[in-house]
Amino acid sequence: LLLLLLPALAAAAPGEFDPYRVLGVGRSSSQADIKKAYKRLAREWHPDKNKDPGAEDKFIQISKAYEILSNEEKRANFDRYGDAGESQGFSQQQHRQFHRFHDGFYFDESFFHFPFNAERRDTFDEKYLLHFSHYINEIVPDSFKKPYLIKVTSDWCFSCIPIEPVWKEVAQELEALGGGIGVVHTGYERRLAHHMGAHSAPTLLGLINGKITFFHNAVVRENLRQFVENLLPGNLVEKITDKNYINFLSGWRKDNKPHVLLFDHMPVVPLLYKLTAFAYRDYLSFGYVYVGLRGTEELSSQYNINVYTPTMMIFKEHIDRPADVVQAREMNKQLIDDFLSQNKFLMVTRLTSQRLFQELCPVKKSHRQRKHCVVLLTGEGEKFAEAYESFLTFAVANTKNTLKFVHVYSDRQPEFADALLMDEEKYHGRSAVVILERRNNAGKIAYKALEEAWQGSKEDNFILLDLLDQLRTDPGLLSSETVVADLNDELAPMFLIRWFYSTLDYISDCWDSLFHSNWREMMPLLSLLFSALFILFGTVIVQAFSDSSDTRDAPPSGKEETAAKTEKNDASFNKESNSRIPKKGFVEVTELTDINYTSNLVRLRPGHMNVVLILSNSTKTPLLQKFALEVYTFTGSSSLHFSFLSLDKHREWLEYLLEFAQDAAPIPNQYDKHFLERDYTGYVLALNGHKKYFCLFKPHRSGDEGGTLGSCKDYDASQHAEARGKSSCSPGSRSIKNKLHKLSFWMERLLEGSLQRFYIPSWPALD
Repeated sequence: LLLLLLPALAAAAPGEFDPYRVLGVGRSSSQADIKKAYKRLAREWHPDKNKDPGAEDKFIQISKAYEILSNEEKRANFDRYGDAGESQGFSQQQHRQFHRFHDGFYFDESFFHFPFNAERRDTFDEKYLLHFSHYINEIVPDSFKKPYLIKVTSDWCFSCIPIEPVWKEVAQELEALGGGIGVVHTGYERRLAHHMGAHSAPTLLGLINGKITFFHNAVVRENLRQFVENLLPGNLVEKITDKNYINFLSGWRKDNKPHVLLFDHMPVVPLLYKLTAFAYRDYLSFGYVYVGLRGTEELSSQYNINVYTPTMMIFKEHIDRPADVVQAREMNKQLIDDFLSQNKFLMVTRLTSQRLFQELCPVKKSHRQRKHCVVLLTGEGEKFAEAYESFLTFAVANTKNTLKFVHVYSDRQPEFADALLMDEEKYHGRSAVVILERRNNAGKIAYKALEEAWQGSKEDNFILLDLLDQLRTDPGLLSSETVVADLNDELAPMFLIRWFYSTLDYISDCWDSLFHSNWREMMPLLSLLFSALFILFGTVIVQAFSDSSDTRDAPPSGKEETAAKTEKNDASFNKESNSRIPKKGFVEVTELTDINYTSNLVRLRPGHMNVVLILSNSTKTPLLQKFALEVYTFTGSSSLHFSFLSLDKHREWLEYLLEFAQDAAPIPNQYDKHFLERDYTGYVLALNGHKKYFCLFKPHRSGDEGGTLGSCKDYDASQHAEARGKSSCSPGSRSIKNKLHKLSFWMERLLEGSLQRFYIPSWPALD
């Protein structure tokens, strides 16, 4: 009950400091209004001008109010929590109220032994507190230089108490070695905690290269150290012995980096050295020599190593002697950083990227900060070796803070070389030296090239030295100007390699998320995955059951010969009909064959119907002409499709269908002598493929003005012409066209739904 009453009593205490009230501005005031109010009040209450006894206190309040409101982060904290100080929203008034409450009842805070209130909270974590904007803008970019160990905590976190001693010890040790430390308080930075995927406290996680990894083992010192080491790439430091040190040190030509060797008597690579290698991996290559290991005696003897003192050496272009050495019984981060920062580049670095060019040859900021680059434009191979060696010797002898010596392979950076040498003939196949100064970041440079090609002779050395001496007193010596394009990144990995490593990282992230991450993070992905699988398999199962009956009667695939013949017939008909049918009566009518039978009928979409005209080869042209004129007004409906069926090819299919319309069409038995002579030309079937029914239109008989106008129910077998050779059935005759007389009225009744429907169990195969 006491613990529940404490926050209520604290919240009841009135606030004592309101920066908005002190400056006399509203909570929605802009920064310009706040600044204006501050200047006015500061002039009014400045102690030197205002002799009021309370002027000094008033001026302090005004300054404090402006300090809070002028900082967007502090202002947001005050608006949210009522305080903008170190307590992150737990106001000092609340702290004092707690004290008064405790003092009034003679309770000592140590009675509870809980470090939950801001006064008792250890200040060790406060300097590592992270905010969302600070994390996104500073911590994440910095994680590409050093790994971060981050603790997620909260108020009233009972589980946080046992890990505090271990956390402090490891955090202090890791910070001294060059690692990063962070603390996220879920009570004040819930957004940041959710962004990281931490939904409970305490949670320990690592951050490196912008990637978050959760710690899942017991919180002990050894496990946390190993966790940080496992965050680092495994190829940062190479183990060096007598067998491979020559190859390692000779790698400067390929890597374009100085190579660092650390000699120590520890059997494993120290974490300090691994963290250093990660921070400088873009500039240096690192190797470790365990001096206590058999097989390193030659290496230690050649470079005169003291096996009892850690030694660090840097090798540049000359592998027989180190460019710089440092020895110390206690290697620390500051010493190593000072040593490496002065040796990040080779004596004559090869420009392999635009980033390297900008770092070695910075843009001129002022007259005193002028830095010039002496560039050797050369090639690869033994042909250019002598010129390079002489240039390297000159660079070693004339190293200065204001000069940087670099070289470029002209065949790898052709645009850069052409911009400086203007494609002059005297430089073709030879080396050249150019002195340049970058003027801006857009690529503008001022430069001067040596008149003759660089051969490395003494005369060339004197000429170059004389130009550099003149440049000290006369910056206008660089009379030529040009704009160079960005350099190609020669050492960038191929696209396939980058894609491969990106894929590996993605798979690793998915594996870690699947088995270690909070399941709350995985629920959206799992829900999406199972929903997609359910829809996929559900659709397949439903389709399989719905098409089971159709699959049994599915027709075999058509032959190529039949398809070619059909296309030929369609082409000849279209050519003939186009010359006889007016454009206004044109209707797209396709032949119903075994090839398109399934798509145009069996699997026709729900609500769609196929209107099929029955014809023969001899009556094809006149019937199609009349059919097109009759149904033209109904072509605007997207649910109607128009086809024709050849009676000569598919008589059996039609006879089978008409058996289900016995009341409308008495079909003779197989012994009827006129069975093969019955004429079904001019009949129209409206087929609903989805619901498996059809409506029937009977042809109009000459002289019939009565009820034989196309009803699905009224069918008279006597209307069939028993001899197709009669003149009434001849192609193009008026009697054939009259068969489709008043078809348009039948189509209207079809759309109204007033025609009789004949249902069938399944659609027969169209053989």
